[in-house]
Amino acid sequence: MERSRERDGGEQVAGQERGAGGLRLRREIGLWSGVSLIIGSMVGSGIFMSPQGILVYMGSPGASLVVWAVCGLLATLSALCFAELGALVPESGGEYAYILHTFGSLPAFLVIYTFVLVGRPASIAAISLSFAEYAVAPFYPGCSSLPQAVLKSMAVACILLLLLVNCWSSKLATQLNDVCTVAKVFSLLVIVVGGVVVLGQGRSRTEALLSAFAFHNTTQQTGRISMAFYQGLWCFDGWNTLNYVLEELKNPQQNLVWALMIAIPLVTGLYLLVNISYLLVLSPNEILSTDAMAVSWGNQVLGAWAWLVPLAVALSTFGSAHGTFFSGSRVCYVAAREGHMPRLLSMVHTRRLTPTPALVFTMAVTLVLVIPGNFSNIVNFFSFLAWVTYGTTISCLLYLRMKKKNLPRPYKVPTVVPVVVLLASLYLVLAPIIDHPQIEFLYIFLFLLSGFLVYFLFVYFQHQPKCLQTATLHLQLLLEVAPAAKNVD
Repeated sequence: MERSRERDGGEQVAGQERGAGGLRLRREIGLWSGVSLIIGSMVGSGIFMSPQGILVYMGSPGASLVVWAVCGLLATLSALCFAELGALVPESGGEYAYILHTFGSLPAFLVIYTFVLVGRPASIAAISLSFAEYAVAPFYPGCSSLPQAVLKSMAVACILLLLLVNCWSSKLATQLNDVCTVAKVFSLLVIVVGGVVVLGQGRSRTEALLSAFAFHNTTQQTGRISMAFYQGLWCFDGWNTLNYVLEELKNPQQNLVWALMIAIPLVTGLYLLVNISYLLVLSPNEILSTDAMAVSWGNQVLGAWAWLVPLAVALSTFGSAHGTFFSGSRVCYVAAREGHMPRLLSMVHTRRLTPTPALVFTMAVTLVLVIPGNFSNIVNFFSFLAWVTYGTTISCLLYLRMKKKNLPRPYKVPTVVPVVVLLASLYLVLAPIIDHPQIEFLYIFLFLLSGFLVYFLFVYFQHQPKCLQTATLHLQLLLEVAPAAKNVD
């Protein structure tokens, strides 16, 4: 997959940004848009569906709340480590960029191989399926099992709409994200306030509050605990979204850290309060028996206004899918720019300055995963891969601390922070394999092995079929795209 910096000599369209190296993505993301992007990516389907999964694995409400709090702490510590890496390597791409600059081409390729083909599309697929479930539910009142064909069609429509918005304009995409973020924070505040109102209704509610912190029947199995953390950390996934789009962030050295420190504690606090509200209204048995917990909560608390809940959840999940789609396509774009993906995917639209080929590719892979998709299975599969990658990325920070001590560091975290995150990553990866080995883990291992074959064939030996070169030329003309340069000044 050869890399090219050649430029056509034609006239440039007005409004196009060019640096010394050629076309560049615009820096459209300010501090509050960055905060909005992080919150928008984090708050999605998880808080409305994962509380059930955490309670199943942990066995008690009190232990479930502890898992939520620890997940928030772990996300915060991980984000602090990524902020330091972002200062050392001020490029888009997140984990991929940091591993590439630290450990070289092969490890970085394996990361992008799993991220682009499985990790990010799996996340978008799971969120889109959750969006579809809540968007369709009001049209099937009293139906416990929604038609799969309708759900999949709605999820596909969601993904196609995301593609259209992101291809049209990066500024429009950030504005849409801001609107969805306001809607989802408002919906979470409604659930929190509803819980406070319910708490003030009498002694039975006080007893419900006490039972919410009960630890009876808490599991002792390490494998089940790690699976509970997978479900919880899924809800916090998105804390590293700004690292994927760092080249589009204004004043990244300052805004990256501030955005992380505002967004993640805010989301953690909301998650804990929302879970307490759920436990005040719904018994553990009711939580375990419902597939749409927020809807069940709304039916008991909001009465005739209960229809607002599925609407709010649908907006929330749509916004999360959008944030994940936005950032995931940028990683694909950066990998192609570095020669680890087909060159076409590193190009941007000559007038709209959006990474159109990368967006279309992300959409196509996501649609493949939506067809056979199941929410719970996708979550566990994605979380395992994610924490393998996060652990490897944190080891980059420790390696740079030991081998390149003199590198300028505008921002630095205490060494104990990356050590704690690395140990947590090792636990999350190894505990389920040791305690409860499943055939899916073998599939993941085989998938990673296939990455070695693809790397040596297409990247190391640069074998490029002639038909791919011809297709690149035709698609470049069709999509009106051209190669782009890094935007790191």
